[in-house]
Order: sequence, then structure tokens, then C-alpha cells
Amino acid sequence: MRGKFITFEGIDGAGKSSHVEWLAEYLRRQGRVVQVTREPGGTPLGERLRELLLNETMHLETETLLMFAARREHLASRIEPALARGEWVICDRFSDATWAYQGGGRGLDKSKFLALEHWVHEHLQPDLTLLFDLPLEVARERIVLANRVLDKFEQERADFHERVRQAYLERAHAHPARMRVIQADNTLENIREKLEEIVSTLC
Repeated sequence: MRGKFITFEGIDGAGKSSHVEWLAEYLRRQGRVVQVTREPGGTPLGERLRELLLNETMHLETETLLMFAARREHLASRIEPALARGEWVICDRFSDATWAYQGGGRGLDKSKFLALEHWVHEHLQPDLTLLFDLPLEVARERIVLANRVLDKFEQERADFHERVRQAYLERAHAHPARMRVIQADNTLENIREKLEEIVSTLC
């Protein structure tokens, strides 16, 4: 039986990453074999591309093509084989992030995104996408409190991040069966209760 593919999405500072490993452990306690990965990255080549994508200035279309190149490698060498073995894969970001950041944030033509999505993973979408949403000012406060070196996306102006957020919500509205919005300014306990409730529908 094919495994399940779950992705986590959200603007920088939404707190999604802190729940990725928790959900993996929750599923393992249910007897699932779970792989945790991320984008860009997830493979040796993908991690090398991640360093470029998060830190180097480049043309928007170059950035988008590299995102999808890393994704194709990730799918071919890790995600698709794991799913075929019946394992569950949890990925921190996937194509919805490209829609939101390169499309919403940077203004990539939607037809170019859709053409690349069709080419790279026409027959594979996540079984479930958990979109962590919260007001932009709260997300920015969390980033400041983290007190770490910021990548080029995190350094963008507030209007960029608001466009990213709206693109995510637009995408969730267009794909309600797959994408579930999590109110990320809720308590940790309430968020995890919600995650258990949602994920139980896949089990």
C-alpha cells in the first residue's frame, strides 16, 4: 500500500517547523514508518542548491527553476521511493511554497509555475498540506526573538511577506480538500490537538 505524503507550509515565523518532528513521532507511535525531509533540500544535491537559493541573489526565473530542479531530484531519489515502500513522508515545504514565495511574493507568472508543476510532479500532490497561518506582525516578532542569521527571504520587507501569506490563503481556498489552515497563533496544546484530529482522517 502506498504511503502518505504530508507537507507543512506557512510564512516565515509561523512556527510550522517546531511541529514537524512532533507529528513524525506521533505517527511512529501509531506504527507508521516516517521520513522527515525539507525543501529546498532533502538530498545531497538539494542541500547544495538550498545554500544558493537561500543566500544568493538571482533572477526570479533562475530561482524558480532551481527550486523545481531540487524538487525533481528530491522526488525521484527520496519521496517517491519512500511512498512506494508504504512509508509516510513529512516534508517542510513543497510546491505550495514556490506558488507563495516566487509567485505571490516575487510575482512569477502563474502559468509558468503551473507548467513547471505539471512537468515535475504532474501525478503527485501531497495527501495533506498543513498551512500554518497567523498575522504578519506576530510572525515578524517571532523571527526577531529567534535572534539568528536570516536568509534572503526572511530579510524581505513586510509587504513581500504579506503577499506570500495571501498567496498561501488563495491556494488553500482553491484546494480545500488537500490544504487545511492551522491558526498558528493558538496555544501549542490546541495546535497539536488540531493536528491529531486532522491527521487521524488519513490513518
